[in-house]
Amino acid sequence: MNSAETQCDMRSLTVLGIETSCDETAAAVVRGPASPEILSNVIRSQIDEHTEFGGVVPEIAARAHIEVLDRIVAEALAEANCSFDEIDAVAATAGPGLIGGVIVGLMTAKAIAMAAGKPLIAVNHLEGHALTARLTDDLDFPFLLLLVSGGHSQFLMVRGIGDYERLGTTIDDAIGEAFDKTAKLLGLPYPGGPAVEQMARKGDPNRFRLPRPLLDRPGLDMSFAGLKTALRTQAQKLEPVDDQTVADLCAAFQKAVAGVLSARTRTALELFRERYPDIQPAIVVAGGVAANQEIRSALTEAAEQAGARFVAPPMRLCTDNAAMIAWAGIERLRLGPVDDMGLSPRPRWPLDQISGSVLGSGKKGAKV
Repeated sequence: MNSAETQCDMRSLTVLGIETSCDETAAAVVRGPASPEILSNVIRSQIDEHTEFGGVVPEIAARAHIEVLDRIVAEALAEANCSFDEIDAVAATAGPGLIGGVIVGLMTAKAIAMAAGKPLIAVNHLEGHALTARLTDDLDFPFLLLLVSGGHSQFLMVRGIGDYERLGTTIDDAIGEAFDKTAKLLGLPYPGGPAVEQMARKGDPNRFRLPRPLLDRPGLDMSFAGLKTALRTQAQKLEPVDDQTVADLCAAFQKAVAGVLSARTRTALELFRERYPDIQPAIVVAGGVAANQEIRSALTEAAEQAGARFVAPPMRLCTDNAAMIAWAGIERLRLGPVDDMGLSPRPRWPLDQISGSVLGSGKKGAKV
């Protein structure tokens, strides 16, 4: 790399990020790559709008994004003490996600970029999660990523910007989805993940023995639908269930999930050492489920036992946010080229473009 390229790569860049892939409307301003700094990170949750339905309703989510996004962007710029003239680019989630919400965010970003004469960067939502550890912990490539969210549960080898290899994935429910379905089954409120974790603190994780699917098979694939079914069967045997039984079931479910992730993490770290024997392995956990304390504790222990570095972003950067989108925009902007205004939003967009989908595909792309 010549000196001119070095200056281009490391000069200070300020990027406005927009995130609307699900039920958080978010905007942020981030500066980097040298001495990265989150200048603002504004998030407006839609929990109240969706609570009565027990889950996210795509049409309601899209309308809510339309109603507040302009104000959220204005708040992010004001908090960062920054104008459109002072940003270098606009980055927005272009997928995967609920297509109505993705359209709102991407179209808004296109309008801002065109009006302000700034480059547009289309960001894969999953890449935002994948690169957050480089924003918060200055992590070098390569590293392992465990992406655990409402829609995705995957182990990935992260070798560089845009260079990802899927090592294993769920063959059915994502972990966040399994948490939400478990909560609904047990009559707990939305959002399900935090509700299950809260009840589990009061429960006995050893009262019920739930299965750890696929752990008797090699590889890194996972399954959580059977675990959810086993919990339902157990609950039906004991109907009507009291609060303590609900707590015990939540604790057993959470322990089983943590056990699966811990075992698969140890296998992933062994694979990393085989491929990169001269590099200390690092495992990054990202996505909304990464906020679960028992899961974090189990993964931390697995990493320590393997002599690996464990990295988890701060809680506020685990769930969907725009700071991670702005940072991914910075990472891509310094590599170039930027995206054109004709790009389309994508409801499906796997990080790994090589591995086939375990769930099939359709007109919208691979179901992974």
